[in-house]
Amino acid sequence: MSDWLIYRGAGAPHDGIEHLPPPPPWRDFDGGPLVAPPAALDPSSERRLGVQHREASHHRPGETERELVNAALYLRRPLLVTGAPGSGKSTLAHSVAYELGLGRVLGWPVVSRSTLRDGLYDYDAIGRLQDLQIARADPAAADGATAADADPTDEPGGGIGRYIRLGPLGTALLPAARPRVLLVDELDKSDIDLPNDLLNVLEEGEFRIPELERLAGSAPEVEVLSDDGARVTVRDGRVRCHAFPFIVLTSNGERDFPAPLLRRCIHLHIPAPDKERLAAMVRAHFGEGAAERYEAVIDRFLDREPGDVRAVDQLFNAIHLTQKAGWTDEDEEETRRRLTAELMRPLDRTR
Repeated sequence: MSDWLIYRGAGAPHDGIEHLPPPPPWRDFDGGPLVAPPAALDPSSERRLGVQHREASHHRPGETERELVNAALYLRRPLLVTGAPGSGKSTLAHSVAYELGLGRVLGWPVVSRSTLRDGLYDYDAIGRLQDLQIARADPAAADGATAADADPTDEPGGGIGRYIRLGPLGTALLPAARPRVLLVDELDKSDIDLPNDLLNVLEEGEFRIPELERLAGSAPEVEVLSDDGARVTVRDGRVRCHAFPFIVLTSNGERDFPAPLLRRCIHLHIPAPDKERLAAMVRAHFGEGAAERYEAVIDRFLDREPGDVRAVDQLFNAIHLTQKAGWTDEDEEETRRRLTAELMRPLDRTR
């Protein structure tokens, strides 16, 4: 039964993405021209996965978790991941990117002021206007450049491409041979309109840049900057994906989402980690034998009243402080217990 799994949760890179079947006809996209593959995972992913990816070799996602990740890959649908803070929702995106060799994870941390435009692209109209004014007043003034180099209007489309930068969602939708991994973190923190604003983009796999559409007749192809920092070509003012990205939308459950968004997503709920999973995470970040050495701290983390909320980061903080402070004497044991209790205070308690 496991032969169908593309993402295996095995913790080792492999070429499984090459065996991903074609998409359903209603999720088959044809964007182009194809862009270059992204860079490898960055330090952010390495931190989340544990030093030297040790977590990847220790942690084994549950059967339901693996199956729903693969369902999202097969169906080319976003994965809506819910769960308590610190349950591993965000790490899942980095784990998939690492195992399947999908390169740098694009991250969009959502806040209450986030809009769809923030995720798609940014147009620096003020910067462009200022450069145009400087170039027309003194074309050769900018850093000793020639008139042709200094005047942005000499480029196709009036040089507008240099003032447009794609956001993480816009970059994920660029036409690529392999799906990009996009982490939309804490969508439940957003304004009430953002989940609905996402519907069309997630369904159609494309978006328009009106500033470039208006120039499509004179400049059908314009180079803009991606979230990766690379120059990419946008044709006719539209960005359409080729391989639909693997999108992870995380939520701490602070709000409900509209039914149309839920219909477009695969829903995965990650329960609070049990002792076995916590032990694997501790080994990932603190090395072999750490889970056994700090078993009492793990037990203290799990010893909570019903309804108490704790994040795994609190456990890591307590272990790191215990490790580095070197508390060994009996006189210091009380200090260790007291600070451990403070560091692992339930998040829903202020006193």
